[in-house]
Amino acid sequence: MSRYIDDWLAEIPVVAIIRGVTPDEATEIGAAIMEAGVGIIEVPLNSPSPFESIENLSKAFGDKCVIGCGTLVNLEDAQRVADAGGKIAVTPNTNRGIIRACLELGMEPIPGWATPTEAFEAHQAGAKYLKLFPAGTYGAGHVKAVRAVLPKESKVLAVGGVGAHNAAEWLTAGVDGFGIGSEIYKAGRSASEVYQRTNEIVRSIIQILESEK
Repeated sequence: MSRYIDDWLAEIPVVAIIRGVTPDEATEIGAAIMEAGVGIIEVPLNSPSPFESIENLSKAFGDKCVIGCGTLVNLEDAQRVADAGGKIAVTPNTNRGIIRACLELGMEPIPGWATPTEAFEAHQAGAKYLKLFPAGTYGAGHVKAVRAVLPKESKVLAVGGVGAHNAAEWLTAGVDGFGIGSEIYKAGRSASEVYQRTNEIVRSIIQILESEK
């Protein structure tokens, strides 16, 4: 699965966070995001009936893209996400027990971190992907400094206050991807608008990536 995630991050380094999505619209919203070029989709667990949404997305697109949860804070929910077909589990904090449980369940944990201590603790527990959260509070310079000492195999994602408007700064600092939420989806937003917004983000990031070659 990590290889699959890496492939998507190399193509378009974006995780679409669809907080507030409902099960009856999840497939349509997911299709719009995929059509625009983003292949990693996160349903935060504080969304309505999130496990049903994850299951719907996994059944529809699990062979084409990476589906999973966000805001995972306990072991019981980790099992439910895995049962729903989730392949990634994003957390707001670093918790060794949850990281190990996710790995045992066949999911890639993406724990939240803020300090070097938390980043290394997450890595040592088995997490390959590390989510700086909230990224906007710490800034790109924080990533650049910590990136210098992290193991090279670690992948750093920035979430919170990041998007197409400041992607260049973060990529230069050494992030491997972004988690983008409200810039893509807010509760009640139509699939056509989600497609348009996601497409604009994808085009902007592609331009940045091409300019850096």
